Amino acid sequence: MSAHDMTFPDNFTFGVATAAYQVEGGIENDWSEWERAGKLKEPHVRCGRAVDHWNRYEEDYGLALDVGATAFRVSLEWARIEPERGRIDGAVLEAYRERLLRMKARGLRPVVTLHHFTHPTWFHRETPWHLPGSVESFRAYARVCAPLLKGLDALVISLNEPMVLLLGGYLQGLMPPGIADGAKTMLALENMVRAHVAAREELQAVLGKVELGISQNMLAFAPDRWWHPLDRALVRLGAQAYNHSFHEALVSGQLRVNMPGIGSTRVDVPGARGSCDFIGMNYYTRAHLRFIPRPPFISFQYRDTRGRGLTDIGWELWPEGFGQILRELKRYGLPVWVTENGVDDREGQRRPAYLHNHLGQVLQARAQGVDVRGYLYWSLLDNFEWLEGWGPRFGLYYVDFETLERRPTPACHYFKEVATTRRLVPPQPSAAR
Repeated sequence: MSAHDMTFPDNFTFGVATAAYQVEGGIENDWSEWERAGKLKEPHVRCGRAVDHWNRYEEDYGLALDVGATAFRVSLEWARIEPERGRIDGAVLEAYRERLLRMKARGLRPVVTLHHFTHPTWFHRETPWHLPGSVESFRAYARVCAPLLKGLDALVISLNEPMVLLLGGYLQGLMPPGIADGAKTMLALENMVRAHVAAREELQAVLGKVELGISQNMLAFAPDRWWHPLDRALVRLGAQAYNHSFHEALVSGQLRVNMPGIGSTRVDVPGARGSCDFIGMNYYTRAHLRFIPRPPFISFQYRDTRGRGLTDIGWELWPEGFGQILRELKRYGLPVWVTENGVDDREGQRRPAYLHNHLGQVLQARAQGVDVRGYLYWSLLDNFEWLEGWGPRFGLYYVDFETLERRPTPACHYFKEVATTRRLVPPQPSAAR
């Protein structure tokens, strides 16, 4: 690529991403119940105070500004806002509004996620996603959240990684609500599409115009055995169902999923057509799929196919898949936001190269006509990583989980250099943290 091709335009947004449960602390929800039931990989681990972003948000806004970010992704915690069904905590709403106003005042565009995996403790017991009542519960929640967004010019995400929630919570039973049922998975998927539509209606009623989408985890897929026709068929089916079915429903109004042995659905969702204004994409790695002759008929694993080494969480380093999926997103004819991309790098030395390689894919995709508007790095801070607990470190800033001190990693300097100069240059070797 030429020097010109290695330059980001002035209106391209560099930002950082977080999620409420992983950083705020002091939250009682379905995940805190899951932890107490001993269902994490290390049963004694608790999120607890997380990294205390609830009290340190001003400091963390400053850290984001220090690396040249102009956008900050947060989520609202439904369990804080509506701890009991129908009871809204007004003080929490005021606190979230103040945080968003401060963010905006400091020059950070809010990117606000309504639902990032977690639910109030009553949700799965009273209106779980596989029942129709879930849609009205989410509608009521969105109605309450809408006034928080007035005057912010926020980018709004209704649902974060719905397919991850469905795969982990409804198909594998590894996360709340702990169900393993293909038919209920498909019902929950349909209702989550309807919930997005309902949220859009409520937000528009209060805000008028809103820039709304979902944030979808997208994987590059490869056949575990390149020569095996069933492995190759799984790649085609998996990529369509996992990466694209939800967004296609929001663009066309038609939800179409077919996963033999798991579940299928074909439904037209009223109001879904044209119900997203951008494509939100989270990308981390590639999965190798293998057909197995017993339910669920599919297995996946991460392989180090190019000798690059796996990330510390065990995922393949595969920036080529990032570019591949960005190019696939051109089909939707909508702006694209990279709402998460990052690496578990516990020594802190590989992250600058990771950023360079993945931002290079963004520039290549833009050169090929993909309207990528922004890139939000996951995450600003080391934080609580769900089933993995406190082991992984995705942060631009290293967090001492005992003292909660935030310290810059070498990636901070590199991210700032790219974000402020708009030029993608190779990172320079740096001393250890």
